[in-house]
Amino acid sequence: MVLTDLSAAEHLRNLESGSISSVELTQAYLDRIEAVEKKVDAFLRIDGDRALQQAAEVDAKHAKRQPLGRLAGLPIAIKDILCERGQTTTCASRMLEHFRPPYDATAITRLRAADAVFLGRTNMDEFAMGGSTESSAYKVTRNPWDLERSPGGSSGGSAAAVAAGMAPFAIGTDTGGSIRQPAGLCGVVGMKPTYGRVSRYGLVAYASSLDQIGAFGQSVEDAALLLESIAGHDPRDSTSLNVPVPPYSQTVNKPLANVRIGWVREHFGPGLDSEVEAAIRAALEVYKSLGATLHEISLPHSKYAVATYYVIAPSEASSNLARYDGVHFGYRTDENEMLAELAADRKRLETGGDKIGLDRLDSALVRMYRRTRAEGFGPEVKRRIMLGTYALSAGYYDAYYLKALKVRRLIRQDFDQAFAKVDLIAGPITPAPAFKIGEMAGDPLALYLVDIYTVSANLAGIPGLCLPCGQSKTGLPIGLQLQAPALEEDRLLRGARMYEQATHWHKNRAMI
Repeated sequence: MVLTDLSAAEHLRNLESGSISSVELTQAYLDRIEAVEKKVDAFLRIDGDRALQQAAEVDAKHAKRQPLGRLAGLPIAIKDILCERGQTTTCASRMLEHFRPPYDATAITRLRAADAVFLGRTNMDEFAMGGSTESSAYKVTRNPWDLERSPGGSSGGSAAAVAAGMAPFAIGTDTGGSIRQPAGLCGVVGMKPTYGRVSRYGLVAYASSLDQIGAFGQSVEDAALLLESIAGHDPRDSTSLNVPVPPYSQTVNKPLANVRIGWVREHFGPGLDSEVEAAIRAALEVYKSLGATLHEISLPHSKYAVATYYVIAPSEASSNLARYDGVHFGYRTDENEMLAELAADRKRLETGGDKIGLDRLDSALVRMYRRTRAEGFGPEVKRRIMLGTYALSAGYYDAYYLKALKVRRLIRQDFDQAFAKVDLIAGPITPAPAFKIGEMAGDPLALYLVDIYTVSANLAGIPGLCLPCGQSKTGLPIGLQLQAPALEEDRLLRGARMYEQATHWHKNRAMI
């Protein structure tokens, strides 16, 4: 038995029985990180000493029979987008390279209260804008199943860390598929809860009406454990839902009776890889063998989901990222260079006698803003800021942003009507298995279309989950997406666990 191949739920049972200590378990993962991290590049920072200290504290509490948190002694990797007091939080951007938050995100506070052990910070697309983890300012993360391929994004580092056995589970964020898509490409479980189920306080914002914190794990049980620990109302987040958190980990193994599974006709058309389609249809047959009934349904406005998302999300990003101006916090351009440039431009204009140009010369403050943002943001972030700024500009707001909000409402109505007929919706998570690194570097639109099956859940605010359901002929993982009505995470987890227990795909591990 390879210790790091076990799921978080299995580790928790071993920790509770005393058959292993948290220090031993944490050291095993640190050893695994030492062995494979240079190949995968999943982490931006590894906090080995701190992790071992936290693990020792949990072991001491266990020995003294003191009360322990729900995740006591379990190592976890955290996407580098959640604020933690005194710990560098970069969002994989040069803009926040040295930023140390003065407070904890609510999710971090709850993980600490649950006695989780923090292994380190995982790589991501810059400010969570991307679907391949290639837009990180620091490194490119690789898929453990094939190091020439992408792990997906934006939470690619978290997915790759779990897939490579460097962490039993991990925290990610999902704005348009950024948990579920990399989970599918890396052959692990990834779950996005209902919008508002998990507090966004302390989450560095990309698109505030879409962002949601969620879980990666080796099994559906892992996702249930982690969600149970971080979910709940938070008065510091105005969008946090004041509803009870069910005991997901206690109910996850109870199968659903007479479950109605819907499959969306629009999801099985041109552009879907034949191997992916075969794996999804086989998964539907598994559900049928378990007593589920299958129903063809329609989400007629799903064809507009990607376009709608790429108006709303960049618009919100344009607003959220305006705060990075080089004044309050984060990166600031070299002021000496900027002032020297200003002096040289002034001298050139004066010498040339260009009075009009001199009058229009940018002030030092404006130049500082412009240079800071030009140097601090990467190409993909700049692209989305410009898209959003354009969509919100005078004369275009009604034509783009307002219209996108109306279509968003129609997309939500499609789901409401579908869930009146079925309990869960099943389908593909991506059009094809993992693509090669650099394959879509020159075609942003092609990369955006990888999210064609995932963005709708964010626009509608419903929970979604991805779990392994097959492999391509070349051995790449294929993921099955399940979706449920808002606040029905219990149903979603139980439905996913039914399939997981009837198949072996979640037991397969990347041979790295």
